[in-house]
Amino acid sequence: MKIELTADQALVLSDWLDRVMHRKEFSAIVDDRAVWSPLFSISGSLETQLSSIFDASYGEQLEAARQRLIGELGDFGEMPGGDSP
Repeated sequence: MKIELTADQALVLSDWLDRVMHRKEFSAIVDDRAVWSPLFSISGSLETQLSSIFDASYGEQLEAARQRLIGELGDFGEMPGGDSP
């Protein structure tokens, strides 16, 4: 199987997975132990293919990628009042 992501999508997803995968709350919603296998595979693939995670400007690159992706979403995911979930 092949999944294609843009560079922005890969960067944002990699960061998110790194931040949430080992949280107790995230582990609680993974109700099928087998799901950890593809999660680890996706996370590992992203980490090995994204050289920007070691770049000194990583934070700026990540924020720019986030803003571009949010711009592409339009109103999707916004809660009433303009806040995101």
